[in-house]
Amino acid sequence: MVVRPFWKGYLKLSLVTCPVQMMPATSESEKVRFHTLNRDTQNRVVSHYVDSVTGKEVKEDEEVKGYQRGEDDYVMLEDDELETVALDSTKTIDISTFTPRDKIEWIWLDTPYYLSPNDPVGQEAFSVIRDAMESEKMVGISRLVISRRERAVMLEPRGNGIVLWTLRYGDEVRDEGAYFDGIGDQKADSEMMPLVQKLIKKQTQDWTPKLVADPVQDKLLDIIYAKKKALKKSAKSKAKSPAPTPPSNVVNIMDALKKSVAAANRAK
Repeated sequence: MVVRPFWKGYLKLSLVTCPVQMMPATSESEKVRFHTLNRDTQNRVVSHYVDSVTGKEVKEDEEVKGYQRGEDDYVMLEDDELETVALDSTKTIDISTFTPRDKIEWIWLDTPYYLSPNDPVGQEAFSVIRDAMESEKMVGISRLVISRRERAVMLEPRGNGIVLWTLRYGDEVRDEGAYFDGIGDQKADSEMMPLVQKLIKKQTQDWTPKLVADPVQDKLLDIIYAKKKALKKSAKSKAKSPAPTPPSNVVNIMDALKKSVAAANRAK
C-alpha cells in the first residue's frame, strides 16, 4: 500500500536548504478497530458536542477553546489568538542546535518519523547534513508544527535517511528519583545471581518482531473470520435452498370430484 507523506517542507542548516518529506515510522492501521452501531438498525452511532447544562447540541462555529481558571470560570481564546503564538515552523525544519546523541535519554523521545529528500536535486545537501551529524555523533534539535501544535524535534542520522523524533516537553517528564529512591541500595544475593543469570541465558532469543506480537489482536481476527465464514455459509445455504413449491390444486380438485360423485351416488 502506498503511504502518502505526512508532511512536506524544507530541511535547513544555515544557508544549506533541501526539500524533504516526512513519513510516520510506525502505524496502527493494521489494528482491529470497531465502530459503535445501533443493535436494532445496525447503523453507525455518531457523537455530537452538547452543552453540559442545557443538553442542546453545539454547532462547530459555536465552539471555542477555554482555559479553566476556577470552577465554572474560563478564559476563552479565539482561533486567531491561538495562531499568533505559533512560530514560523510549519514548513521549515531549521536546525538551530546540535547535541551529543548519548546525552538524550530515552524518556524524552516521543513519536518517530522517517525524513527523506523530496527531490533528487536536494539529495546532495541532505546527504551532507546527515553524514556530518553521523561523523560527529551528534543529533540536531529544531522545532516543527505538527497537527497545529509546535513540537521540539530531534534529527538522528539513520542509514541513508534521518529519523525525526518529536520530543516531550520538560513538564511532561517525571523525575525517576521520586519513584526509585525508596528502593534502597541492597545488593543482589551472591548465591542467587548465578541462578538468575542461567535463566537469562536459557531464555535469550535473537530479536524478531514476533516477540512483540499482539495475541489479543490475533484472537479478535479469528473471531471475526469465523463470523464472516458463518455469514457466507448462511447466505449460500439460503441461495441454494429451492423456493417452496406452491400447493397443487390438482389433488384437491380430484378429491373434491370423487367426493362429489360419491355423494351424488348416495343421493340416487
